Amino acid sequence: MKKQSTTREIRVRIDSRYEFIDLVQELADQLCRAAGLGRPAVLNVGLAVREAVANAIKHGNRQEAGKWVEIVFRLDPGRIVIAVRDQGAGFDLAKQKDPLEPENVFRSNGRGIFFIRSFVDDVTFTRRKGGGTEVRMEKRVMSRRSGRAAPRRTAMRQGGEVR
Repeated sequence: MKKQSTTREIRVRIDSRYEFIDLVQELADQLCRAAGLGRPAVLNVGLAVREAVANAIKHGNRQEAGKWVEIVFRLDPGRIVIAVRDQGAGFDLAKQKDPLEPENVFRSNGRGIFFIRSFVDDVTFTRRKGGGTEVRMEKRVMSRRSGRAAPRRTAMRQGGEVR
């Protein structure tokens, strides 16, 4: 008898328009609640997703008409994995300025990646084959019985596929 997977996945593809960010954040919030995350974690993951989608629209796709952003939400036992994919040229993560450095503290931009890293347990940035960037975020869901985080699983494969 084949064991049924307990993984659930939702894929959303939006045009590169800011009007859809609230919808995507609300979806993230609802899925985090369904997975059993507490209010602070729900808010944090929602904000991380919001930042990743905003970055994909603004910096990845440069708000170009006809380009899309894909968001994949996957609920696994013990974790939520969210991948945000754009169709842009990509960026060099090493060239991003640290917003905590004194010369950057009062800049009006450059904090999105910092916030994303602060709000989830694991984040990776990958240039996708054929173009675009994928931001993969993972949030562990505490076991209700033990109060401990579920064990980590393997990382993302080359080419930006969530597994």
